[in-house]
Amino acid sequence: MSLLSIPSHESILSARKRLAGTILNTPLIRFESCRHDFCQFGETEVDTIPEIYLKLENLQPTGSFKVRGAGNALLSADPSKLKNGVWTASAGNMGQALAWYARKLNIACTVVVPDNAPEVKVQAIQSLGAEIINVPFSEYQSIQKESKHPEMKGLLIHPFADEAVMAGNGTIGFEIMEDLPDADTILVPYGGGGLSCGIASSLRSSKSSGASVEAVEIATAIPLTESLAAGKMMEVPYRSSFVSGMGAPFIFPQMWGLAGKLLAGSRVVELTQVAKAIRLLAERHHIIVEGAGAVALAAALRMNENKKLVCVVSGGNISAAHLNKILHGELP
Repeated sequence: MSLLSIPSHESILSARKRLAGTILNTPLIRFESCRHDFCQFGETEVDTIPEIYLKLENLQPTGSFKVRGAGNALLSADPSKLKNGVWTASAGNMGQALAWYARKLNIACTVVVPDNAPEVKVQAIQSLGAEIINVPFSEYQSIQKESKHPEMKGLLIHPFADEAVMAGNGTIGFEIMEDLPDADTILVPYGGGGLSCGIASSLRSSKSSGASVEAVEIATAIPLTESLAAGKMMEVPYRSSFVSGMGAPFIFPQMWGLAGKLLAGSRVVELTQVAKAIRLLAERHHIIVEGAGAVALAAALRMNENKKLVCVVSGGNISAAHLNKILHGELP
């Protein structure tokens, strides 16, 4: 297991140049909220409400921010290391992003997916030409933790514990600073930590931003929240939910040192609050997001603070069945 460094300002700038022309500089839009919205999310009395902005990474070519990290890692790799193809372990979005770039570069791609991966994401990976290997969830997490699989011969692009991946994710921070330089807090979904630490790295390297980065976890698995409170890595109960791609029983050791240095804290949201946020985005702004893509907004709507908040809407790859249930007021 290799130690990870905080991506530098120069590495994130290089990633931005490398990715130009293949990904979107996604829009940052104002979320039209009212006091009633905050009452729905647990605040019975609301004195002040924040300004909320949405960074729409669900609009990327494969429907999530993952194209930034996958693209930077592939495009910066030594071509000789790509001759046997590439592989990753992903519940869906990183698999899609890597397969999309691999097809562009005409190289083979294999994705190890857990047995609880959403079928809509697995089908999307296959449609992009990647080979799928299904494994039990516990084995899947071991593969991510150990960064190895006995059958894989190509170059591993880790979905989050990779400096090139984090530098690619850090380009989001640059875009936010350009569009909203006086942002106070950026709320970021926390799965493995590559997105939040990447964005926090870009803000840390900039002299022009005083914004902090806070992680958001789903209540079905909160290892970061528990670990930050204890000051050491903690193992927690875990159960899967419609908020796929987020949550694990533990903090990945490769990321613990970075998260402790870079993140200002973490917040926890409930499944019902995430479902309400998905419905609000669909009905009010006609924006379709997956569970992980809505957790930051769910957290923002619980904050009774006079601040400018940016919610990273990380992805939009939700199944029609889950979306239908949520729009009818049900929990998938």
